[in-house]
Amino acid sequence: MGILDIVPAGVLTGDNVRKLFDYAKENKFAIPAINVTSTSTANAVLEAARDIKSPIIIQVSQGGSAYFAGKGLANDKQQASILGAVSAAHHVRLLAKAYGVPVVMHSDHCAEKLLPWFDGMLEADEAYFKEHQEPLFSSHMLDLSEDPKEKNIEICAKYFKRMAPIGLWLEMEIGITGGEEDGVDNTGADNASLYTQPEDVYDVYKALSAIGPNFSIAAAFGNVHGVYKPGNVKLLPDLLGKHQTFVEEKLNKKGSKPLYLVFHGGSGSSKDEIATAVSNGVVKMNVDTDTQFAYLVGIRDFVNKRKDYLATQVGNPDGADKPNKKYYDPRVWVREGEKTLSERVKEACKDLGNVGRL
Repeated sequence: MGILDIVPAGVLTGDNVRKLFDYAKENKFAIPAINVTSTSTANAVLEAARDIKSPIIIQVSQGGSAYFAGKGLANDKQQASILGAVSAAHHVRLLAKAYGVPVVMHSDHCAEKLLPWFDGMLEADEAYFKEHQEPLFSSHMLDLSEDPKEKNIEICAKYFKRMAPIGLWLEMEIGITGGEEDGVDNTGADNASLYTQPEDVYDVYKALSAIGPNFSIAAAFGNVHGVYKPGNVKLLPDLLGKHQTFVEEKLNKKGSKPLYLVFHGGSGSSKDEIATAVSNGVVKMNVDTDTQFAYLVGIRDFVNKRKDYLATQVGNPDGADKPNKKYYDPRVWVREGEKTLSERVKEACKDLGNVGRL
């Protein structure tokens, strides 16, 4: 039985998101969450998922959302980020069924200072729900990990009470992901904060499970955004197993793996670290840095190979009067980036065991 026997193709919402993650846990695989910044990158991700017959998570960051809307728009009140995220969600909704794959449409890290962005997306979800009986997005992430634990949980619970009735999944973070990404800089974070304690995870679980079952926890185990040299980052994915065991004991449900866990900063991780994380209940792994570079590779290699055909509109090694339009047409060189991005998405899926799951 494949996942399409359980959930439909297209953007998933409500209990269908949980059914997808349950299927992943039961079958010991996870789904990569790929950040997109344009219709081009979104289409390349959908293409990869279709080609290897796999579900996929597509996500937008606050900065990526603003880019999706266009850098020419003002964003002083998060208006461009709101519009870009909503535009991305509508685009993915329009195309996901055509590609024939289940998609989780997600928004990435939202720190406290970015809550106006979150509020705008949530308003769009509620408006969509009134018309379609489901939200526009599948899920949203609140990253209040820089706040005290009590405040983090309090704000997450407040939003989850609003999200749960319309079928939105909540992802939250407890403990800090190091490094820098999309304007959020945790390079100076205290080392201890990079490793979440089981007691903290249980406090989150206790508060949110009282509201609803559709939530996941990004618990830090040494994660860092970006790519790093081997040995520079100490990932401890075995900690995730301890979180599961701790909560199982509290619930008196041994072996149940009650937590839906998220792996942030997946770029640059070893295959063994990924496998251990998945075995301990990780159902989602964020990949951004590696896919950004992959998109560049195709374009870079095309430009380097065809530079003599890209210097002018007319005139190349084949003749001074030969036109170059078939080389500088964006549909040609952008497509090369889509191809290499798509291949990197397939690699991420393979690393997580997410191949042939439809």
